Amino acid sequence: MELSVIEEAAEGGCSSSGCGSTDDQMTHLPDNIREKVQNHPCYSEEAHHYFARMHVAVAPACNIQCHYCNRKYDCANESRPGVVSELLSPEQAVKKVKAVAANIPQMTVLGIAGPGDPLANPERTFDTFRMLSEQTPDIKLCVSTNGLALPDAVEELSKHNIDHVTITINTLDPEIGAKIYPWIYWNGRRIRGVKGAKILIEQQQKGLEMLTAKGILVKVNSVMIPGVNEDHLKEVSRVVKAKGAFLHNVMPLIAEAEHGTFYGVMGQRSPEDSELQALQDECSGDMNMMRHCRQCRADAVGLLGEDRGEEFTLDKIEEMEIDYEAAMEKRAVIHEGIIESLNEKHAQKAAAAETTLVTPDKTYRPVLMAVATSGGGLINQHFGHATEFLVYEASANGVRFIGHRKVDQYCIGNDTCGEKESALAGSIRSLKGCEAVLCSKIGFEPWGLLEEAGIQPNGEYAMEPIEEAVLGVYNEMIEAGLLDEKSDDSQMISA
Repeated sequence: MELSVIEEAAEGGCSSSGCGSTDDQMTHLPDNIREKVQNHPCYSEEAHHYFARMHVAVAPACNIQCHYCNRKYDCANESRPGVVSELLSPEQAVKKVKAVAANIPQMTVLGIAGPGDPLANPERTFDTFRMLSEQTPDIKLCVSTNGLALPDAVEELSKHNIDHVTITINTLDPEIGAKIYPWIYWNGRRIRGVKGAKILIEQQQKGLEMLTAKGILVKVNSVMIPGVNEDHLKEVSRVVKAKGAFLHNVMPLIAEAEHGTFYGVMGQRSPEDSELQALQDECSGDMNMMRHCRQCRADAVGLLGEDRGEEFTLDKIEEMEIDYEAAMEKRAVIHEGIIESLNEKHAQKAAAAETTLVTPDKTYRPVLMAVATSGGGLINQHFGHATEFLVYEASANGVRFIGHRKVDQYCIGNDTCGEKESALAGSIRSLKGCEAVLCSKIGFEPWGLLEEAGIQPNGEYAMEPIEEAVLGVYNEMIEAGLLDEKSDDSQMISA
């Protein structure tokens, strides 16, 4: 049993989640930090293909209001921060963690991320952490916070095996902050506008400095809000790196009107994929960038890119008999096997990197390609079955993972209301900027419509590794004379 799970996880184990992308962001890190994040799916791009996480919703209250947030319950099909189906007591949360860890042995991380702010609910949050530290010592504990109450909580956080904290920092400028946060609740009163934003920013920066001084890894989340903070986020990235943050996650604003947020109701637009990529690239010069974020629910369960929360509702876990001591032994074997398999893959890739392809005396522009995959690092999904496409950039420097594009599934059975046409049109719109889409199979109709949109479908690399396939298509484009030459410098493209 253990070997089959190890093999499944090490060969991919992820659902549409960027398998095949190397974790280059980790290669320059000290060994002690690499060891902390190698099995943390939210901190390591590579780890999220193999290891699972879960969030427990024990923190309902929040001490600030954000124009992009609207917390609500019983919305099982909606995937965004602040949304949960069940609010848990600390005791229920611990029982759920044990149930998930016993049934999803790849699970390594437990986070409290809401639906409000964990540190605005200190008793519920720290009661949960206290029990988990004692009863599930093999699970990493994390917290995500807006940072307002963080400085007062750092000492307590350091007592509970918590060595990863995420802070949402959207600005360093109170004038910009007043456009994002209408109010904060501070020292028993509501403070609005610039004054409130200034207090929040000062608390966030103080908390960041205190955490890094204690050796706690900090990831900073920032929401990209066009017309509000996008020109400022590069400075945010520079400053938080200087203060010791380990990773920066620039996320797109979610602003659909149906979510009922202020931004959604007022018509604030979300960033285009190209705008988000450009900003992430600008920030990456100063900071390790996280590009695999799925902006998870506050009760998410499973691998990034999937949610198995419905398997572990309160009524279902009540019926489960859990031997956690036995589960820990099994998990240890599985985790060790995954790490060993990954180390072998790293060694194989390093050896393979010595073989290169040469584009003599020319440099060609980069190309974005979309990939349909159900996991395993392979081109192994039908175009019509995809619920998201992974986007890779091929260039003379090789292949890098850019991000993901969510879509509605095209092949959904009988079409009675034009849903298939709508889903197909939406999928093609979502691939804007991509010049090719790689999948295992594709139907005649989407093939033609993709070509009309200037996107070349490709089913010739079915069941082949993603990065090798993307590079193969790129070299075919070069050989066919489809790419502009940019200079006369000789370039090496890693196979």
